[in-house]
Parts: sequence; C-alpha cells; structure tokens
Amino acid sequence: MIPQHLLVGVDGSPESTAAARWAAAEAVRRGLPLRVVHAQTWLDRIHADPGQSADLRARTGRLLADAEAEVRRAEPGLEVRAELLEGCGEPVDTLVEAAADAQVLVLGSRGTGGFAGLMVGSVGLAVVGRTSVPTVLVRAGATRGAAEAGEAGEAGEARGEVVVGVGTRAPAEEVLEYAFEEAARRGAVLRAVHGWAPPPGYAGWVPLEADTERFRAAEAELLSEALAGWRQKYPEVAVVEDTRIGGAAAALVEGSDGAALVVVGRRRRPRLLSPRLGAVTHAVLHHSHAAVAVVPHM
Repeated sequence: MIPQHLLVGVDGSPESTAAARWAAAEAVRRGLPLRVVHAQTWLDRIHADPGQSADLRARTGRLLADAEAEVRRAEPGLEVRAELLEGCGEPVDTLVEAAADAQVLVLGSRGTGGFAGLMVGSVGLAVVGRTSVPTVLVRAGATRGAAEAGEAGEAGEARGEVVVGVGTRAPAEEVLEYAFEEAARRGAVLRAVHGWAPPPGYAGWVPLEADTERFRAAEAELLSEALAGWRQKYPEVAVVEDTRIGGAAAALVEGSDGAALVVVGRRRRPRLLSPRLGAVTHAVLHHSHAAVAVVPHM
C-alpha cells in the first residue's frame, strides 16, 4: 500500500520552518496531506520547569502550533495535522519509526552552503542513514536561493533544475525514478551529473588529450544508456546529460547553486550492519546550496 501523507519534523528553528514550508509545497505537488511532528528530546525536558509536565506540553504545543500556522499561511488549502511524538527513546528512533508509513520525510538542516560550511547536524545524518523512505534535508535560505535563480512555480518555489547524481556502472533505479518524478511534478529540467576519472593505469600522470576525449566520449555514452529507459518513460522531462572529469561530489555541489533540489542515493544495508552514507552523499549533504533528497536503494 502506497503511503498517503508526507511527514515533516520541526523543532522551532529557522531551518525547521524552512523545512515545513518546503514540505507543504511538496505535499501540494503530490496531492497529499501533511503531517507535522515534533519528536520530544532531552532538551525539551531541560527547558521545562522541574516537575512541570504541563509546562513541557505547553512549550511543545506552541512550537507545533506555530509550525502548523506557517504551513497554513504558505498553503491555505492543504490538509495539515500537527502531532507531538512522545517517547523515552532518542528523537532519531522516534522520527525513523514515524517516517515508516510516509511517502517522504522532510527535516531542516543548518549550514551556509558551499565547501566553507557544514549543512547537516548529527540527528539529520543519523535519520538519513536509517530511514526506509526518501528523506529531504532543507536549510534556511535554500528555497529563497532557488527562487532568485528562476521563475516561481505554482507552489511558490523556483522552477530551478532538479540535479541527480548518476553512477553509470550500476545506476540506482530508485534514485533515477525519484529524480524524474520530481522534475515532472515541477516542470523542471533534470540535470543528470556523472563525475568520472581516468582508469587506474593513468594514476599519477595526466593522460594525453586524445585519451581524455576517448574516455569522455565513453563515459557520456554510458550516461546516455543509463538514462535511456527513463527518458522514454518521462518524455515530458527535459534532460541535460552532464559528464565531468573529477569527483562527483564537487560536480553535484556546483550544480546545486540555484537548483530546486539535488537527488542522491544511499544504499540499504542489512540490519546487522551500521548505517553508513557513501562519500559522495555525505559530501553533498554537508555542502549543497539546495535542498537534498536522499533516496534509499538496493
């Protein structure tokens, strides 16, 4: 059964307010209701008066009410439900459990974008590493930055590009499907970025120009092959095939400036193994200028 709502976690910060607005626009695009939640933390208990559980409930109630009001201002016709998630566990566990029956989880994340700043805190990284559903991290200012780069869409966001990282040797189908669907919903161009490096035999020296062009043509062909089926399935989506020599992370971060969304993948791991993000996804989460969707895949 396909989940029938989006979930956004809020904590009263400017980043979570930006996440709530982003989630509201996404819910409208998908035609789904939005569930706004706050996962109770040890900080909530510290800020409450000792022994005053009513004070804790009042504070978290105001936090949720403010978030719900912000969402209703942004998207007046959207169906919204606000809820406090109580429990003895860590907020990461609570959010992961709550997200299990959502189409997408949206969280706020701090940072300034670019390689000078770090975007994601420990809670965001832990949740992204464990959720079974696509998780979007939004920083304050990311939506505004996209709006300055292009024409505003119906949901108040720019129609900036959707940028997706593509590994041509083993393309992650779940990641490509998510990216194409997002581009189709937004009426946006999809930029498929593939970073590549010369074969190991060339390590330590620069290959001849003719060799570089041969490798470049081969990598471009592999990217086209990886996208061919999806381009047929989504003929309405304009696609830019972008192959670059060098690291994929740097190419995706560069492409995120002015983008509406960056889409990357995270491999699902057996329960006995600790959650781990790949190097490219980890770098993009920390340094992207735009919101980042992390899509679990096999």
